[in-house]
Amino acid sequence: MKAKSLQDLGQFQRKIADERAQAQAREAERVAAEKRLRAEQNLFERAVGAVKPLPSGPRARLNPPPAAPIPVQQQLDEQAVLREAISDEFDVSTLLDTDDALSFRRPGIGRDVTHKLRGGQWSIQREIDLHGLRSDDAREALGAFLRDMRKQGMRCVRVVHGKGLGSPGKMPVLKSKVQGWLIQKQEVLAFVQAKPAQGGAGALVVLLSSGG
Repeated sequence: MKAKSLQDLGQFQRKIADERAQAQAREAERVAAEKRLRAEQNLFERAVGAVKPLPSGPRARLNPPPAAPIPVQQQLDEQAVLREAISDEFDVSTLLDTDDALSFRRPGIGRDVTHKLRGGQWSIQREIDLHGLRSDDAREALGAFLRDMRKQGMRCVRVVHGKGLGSPGKMPVLKSKVQGWLIQKQEVLAFVQAKPAQGGAGALVVLLSSGG
């Protein structure tokens, strides 16, 4: 029993000695690191010399850049162009074909084009519904729609103008105006009255020229 106690005491003493040696090693490493840091600082000071902070003088205040102006005039100009580009005072009666159904084709466009349009050989890619709008609003909406379709590369679109049943005297006022507006737009190559399943007398299928 006594021998075991002496053995345990010896192990405890060795453990304490190991821990003390580790602590001394860590302390020696810390002291060496501090010496290296001081030596590097002294080397920098000897190389650079005495350094004094610069006096703080008056500072210029820079104004933030002004906000970009809203292109109001440009927007007004674009709206004016749309209004002027398609007029209500345009006689379309001499330019429309009224064979078996109303149609229009620009000079140089063959009759086969309107036949293909009427037969559905071009898929309708987009449409705009104008019926119910006031004349000025419908004209501007149609102009903007055609411009966007050209930019997107669309070729075949449907323009819904309604049959005019809700107009005074049951006369399709917007219908004839839409025909005149389309004829005045050079990007419109041809249009035909839509088939009954596509809107019939209340819509037109329009072929646009290619290009941006």
